[in-house]
Amino acid sequence: MMKKKSIPASKPFLILFLCQIISALDVPLDSKLLEELSQPPTITHQSPKDYIVDPRENIVIQCEAKGKPPPSFSWTRNGTHFDIDKDAQVTMKPNSGTLVINIMNGGKAEAYEGVYQCTARNERGAAISNNIVIRPSRSPLWTKEKLEPHHVREGDSLVLHCRPPVGLPPPIIFWMDNAFQRLPQSERVSQGLNGDLYFSNVQPEDTREDYICYARFNHTQTIQQKQPISVKVFSTKPVTERQPVLLTPTGSTSTKVELRGNVLLLECIAAGLPTPVIRWIKEGGELPSNRTFFENFKKTLKIIDVSEADSGNYKCIARNTLGSVHHVISVTVKAAPYWITAPRNLVLSPGEDGTLICRANGNPKPSISWLANGVPIAIAPEDPSRKVDGDTIIFSHVQERSSAVYQCNASNEYGYLLANAFVNVLAEPPRILTPANKLYQVIADSPALLDCAYFGSPKPEIEWFKGVKGSILRGNEYVFHDNGTLEIPVAQKDSTGTYTCVARNELGKIQNEVHLEIKDPTMIIKQPEYKVVQRYGQVSFECIIKHDSTLLPTVIWLKDNDELPDDERFLVGKDNLTIMNVTDKDDGTYTCIVNTTLDSVSASAVLTVVAAPPTPAIIYARPNPPFDLELTGQLERSIELSWIPGDENNSPITHFVIEYEDGLHEPGVWHYQTEVPGTQTTVQLKLSPYVNYSFRVVAVNKIGRSQPSEPSEQYLTKSASPDENPANVQGIGSEPDNLVITWESLKGFQSNGPGLQYKVSWRQKDVDDEWTSVIVANVSKYIVSGTPTFVPYEIKVQALNDLGYAPEPSEVIGHSGEDLPMVAPGNVQVHVINSTLAKVHWDPVPLKTVRGHLQGYKVYYWKVQSLSRRSRRHVEKKILTFRGNKTFGMLPGLEPYSSYKLNVRVVNGKGEGPASPDKVFKTPEGVPSSPSYLKITNPTLDSLTLEWGSPTHPNGVLTSYILKFQPINNTHELGPLVEIRIPANESSLILKNLNYSTRYKFYFNAQTSVGSGSQITEEAVTIMDEVQPLYPRIRNVTTAAAETYANISWEYEGPDHANFYVEYGVAGSKEDWKKEIVNGSRSFFVLKGLTPGTAYKVRVGAEGLSGFRSSEDVFETGPAMASRQVDIATQGWFIGLMCAVALLILILLIVCFIRRNKGGKYPVKEKEDAHADPEIQPMKEDDGTFGEYSDAEDHKPLKKGSRTPSDRTVKKEDSDDSLVDYGEGVNGQFNEDGSFIGQYSGKKEKEPAEGNESSEAPSPVNAMNSFV
Repeated sequence: MMKKKSIPASKPFLILFLCQIISALDVPLDSKLLEELSQPPTITHQSPKDYIVDPRENIVIQCEAKGKPPPSFSWTRNGTHFDIDKDAQVTMKPNSGTLVINIMNGGKAEAYEGVYQCTARNERGAAISNNIVIRPSRSPLWTKEKLEPHHVREGDSLVLHCRPPVGLPPPIIFWMDNAFQRLPQSERVSQGLNGDLYFSNVQPEDTREDYICYARFNHTQTIQQKQPISVKVFSTKPVTERQPVLLTPTGSTSTKVELRGNVLLLECIAAGLPTPVIRWIKEGGELPSNRTFFENFKKTLKIIDVSEADSGNYKCIARNTLGSVHHVISVTVKAAPYWITAPRNLVLSPGEDGTLICRANGNPKPSISWLANGVPIAIAPEDPSRKVDGDTIIFSHVQERSSAVYQCNASNEYGYLLANAFVNVLAEPPRILTPANKLYQVIADSPALLDCAYFGSPKPEIEWFKGVKGSILRGNEYVFHDNGTLEIPVAQKDSTGTYTCVARNELGKIQNEVHLEIKDPTMIIKQPEYKVVQRYGQVSFECIIKHDSTLLPTVIWLKDNDELPDDERFLVGKDNLTIMNVTDKDDGTYTCIVNTTLDSVSASAVLTVVAAPPTPAIIYARPNPPFDLELTGQLERSIELSWIPGDENNSPITHFVIEYEDGLHEPGVWHYQTEVPGTQTTVQLKLSPYVNYSFRVVAVNKIGRSQPSEPSEQYLTKSASPDENPANVQGIGSEPDNLVITWESLKGFQSNGPGLQYKVSWRQKDVDDEWTSVIVANVSKYIVSGTPTFVPYEIKVQALNDLGYAPEPSEVIGHSGEDLPMVAPGNVQVHVINSTLAKVHWDPVPLKTVRGHLQGYKVYYWKVQSLSRRSRRHVEKKILTFRGNKTFGMLPGLEPYSSYKLNVRVVNGKGEGPASPDKVFKTPEGVPSSPSYLKITNPTLDSLTLEWGSPTHPNGVLTSYILKFQPINNTHELGPLVEIRIPANESSLILKNLNYSTRYKFYFNAQTSVGSGSQITEEAVTIMDEVQPLYPRIRNVTTAAAETYANISWEYEGPDHANFYVEYGVAGSKEDWKKEIVNGSRSFFVLKGLTPGTAYKVRVGAEGLSGFRSSEDVFETGPAMASRQVDIATQGWFIGLMCAVALLILILLIVCFIRRNKGGKYPVKEKEDAHADPEIQPMKEDDGTFGEYSDAEDHKPLKKGSRTPSDRTVKKEDSDDSLVDYGEGVNGQFNEDGSFIGQYSGKKEKEPAEGNESSEAPSPVNAMNSFV
């Protein structure tokens, strides 16, 4: 803001005081002036104080400065002169002090470590840069160390130390696994500020072998990896809970020093079970709300932009349900120096006084030292005009030789500040910076400000004159500002004229003329008035203005101080605003604003919309067609069409559609031309040559379209040569010796005249041939014959007619026809990676022999035979295609221990080339599949017989079978595991010396030289010499699955009249089991409404027997297909047979009942001696007798409640009767109550599953596979 010279008489002492302080010159920011004035150097750009460089790249140390004359530059290194001319690796940029040290051509960054300082010097002084410390970044490797696995008890704490190598700058630490995924962190597991990984308590899921600490060195863009750390968590029951203990920091108190402005980070990590929660407080104060953040699950307290007020004691409290622990951190905030008042440049005139002030603060208080031109002021050349007083330099009666650059250094133990400030003593004659003859235009009765920007040293005096020979201006009607501006507070017409500004000092005088014009004000002589209008009516506001003839006004209308709605009902005229078809939303205030370059005026009026009086019902209809079409202004390529609208029929016309007919090419067919708004009745239409035009107009309103108008008169445009050429020109050969050139023909009137033809031109690319051309009729294809196979051609197609050619067309590149590739890929090599994967390599064929666009390579491969069975089978060739110019590929899905052949062929757009010679390769052995079955028969008191089938897929030469078994006690706990190795040529084994009446669980798998295959499991029980009561059990659950249903059948042993139910669900799902009740005592059930192609789990239970159900079975639905299992439950002959059997049983029961009532005795004892109790006899699958106490349908592991304990057998009683003797005719298929226990459906043979699914202690065999 300008300062006026008029001074109140009551404050002369204040002005005198200010004049003593503010005595320096203000140099205007005029680029031309600044280029001419002498000026000491000023550092404009420099590298940071602590400069860490990449040792692989050139070192660039910045030092830029300005001055008049331009400064020269020199450098010191470690306090001594650095002669860059003697070091070939160091150069200085032209017109700059920036150093470039060439590291990339042999230099060593370590050789240039040190402290650098730049000096910029000219005849008026020397400025210096900060001390720039150059250090190359370092990213050292991790020291090798042997890391022992961590064995930790569940619930204990654990710290995994990172200890990264010391780098420059320090690295960023993070933890990942072998798959390069960040390890998840939580309140329980988190990374500390030092990079270590802390576990407040470990859980079994923390067991893993790939805890890897990574250090990322951002400066060199490198990442170093520590050796993986293994953690194994072992469980103890029960897990002991622990109260919190701090892992870091240790002890009860610690201290922390941080610098002002930095980020304060405080950390507390605690161990304990349950996981402790961390809380932070500041003793005797509050945490700063807008600068405090909690990180790392509140284990880290972060305060940004700290100040001395943040010093104090910070307490972290770790708490869980068992107690708490705390730690107090005493924080002290120190401060590197920071500016209070930095010294500022001084520009003085000879004989003037001035001061340089340098004030800084810090903790501890910084010391202030001065330098002059880079030299400590104590040893610098003396200057009688200079006096140093602590943080101030006082200058008195300066002379030109007093010009210099002064440096202020404020330093304490935490850093320093260095500032350059020059004293520039100038003796300059006056200069006027305002352009000569500048024109000022002002509205009458407004203030006028006439500029006279100036500079001089000593400061010039300014005087103003009016006219060429006018007297000096004085008086209250003028105000003179310190910056030279003349203000006329109220400019009148007679103020117009030329004004002269004169600037003088002891070194000279200069003047400048400016011109002032006074303009008439803009006025609204007829303002808009308040209006009341009925709804759907019309209203108009006037705004008539008067303005200075030399000014151009613009008129803007506003509604409620905003832009007018974008609605064609609002029509803005020269002096008015008209609103058509007024609606309620048009209610409001309308403002007319008139603007010129010098002033602005406005006026407003209110519009009130009221309801219209009742009127008869309005009939709305489509508009009548326009009429009286007239063509005017006929030109070769345009014409003007006008018409008269028909009746709107109470619905305004929104737009008109103009259509045309081409009577020359398509008579009777009308085409869309354009459309115009409903307020427009003329249109300028663009025309094409050689068209006989007729036009018609259709009116459109909200109801619909009118009938077309009558056609206009016809207008035939003159013919012309085509304006455009065919599009989509292509050249693609269909045979090896031709080139088919195609294009899109011009449509309709694009021909611009009669006789449309095409000039087709071609020549072979990159061959010095002339163009071959042919002119063809109006077609879209031309075939060039006799071409070489697959060579590039330049092609162009140009349109022409009887009047001439179209513009020169652009060229496209095409190719003649492709032929099959000539040669096969060579040097085919196969590298077998593992038993199921191989990598094939080949040499690419020469591109010339491809004879077409190379699309890729195809690898044909097929299995010749299995090396284990030596049996050939139907050869099924497989094909893999590798796109582009690839020379290798992977062959997945191979079968182990097999012989394969392959060949490779190159493919182009025509087809495949010849095959390479067949390459034979063999896959190594793999692990076998599980044995095809395991049966346990012939149980005795101390032995069991095992029979098995060899694996379906041996995948190699079987070396042996591995049998593991262990007893199961009454509480379903597993006993010690016994392992037996069986020769590969065996298929059965009798296990002896077993415990009587004991259940055993068996695990069986095959082995090759590679390793063990999948195992199957089975359970069986040895017999005892006495019969005990039969415990109920459900066994042999089998399934026969179709696409949407499955037949479930089972065998039941137990009390009579059990009510069964079937539970099922999707395999692997955590959803609740679905339950279906089985009607009666049937031992089969049909599950319906299943989803095709889905794996299900199923089990059978009996109502009233708590926790009693079968083991789980898994089956999969699918498309209906033939199966080894036949569902006979729905067959008519089976139902008849069952009825006959039931009748026979009924007769037998009646006979038995009659004999019992007659008092007859059965020779039970003798019969039982001759025939062992069926409950403890082997139940063979072919004779139906009882025996093996296991789930024979599926090799499922033991579950609670799913097996009958081995000790729940039936006691013999001599007085009991028995029906065993009567069951011999049907192979013992009757229980003692006479009920039929046979299975209603065939047994489905399942693939054996591996794994122990017992709900008790897990099996020692590590189960990896299960049914899907």
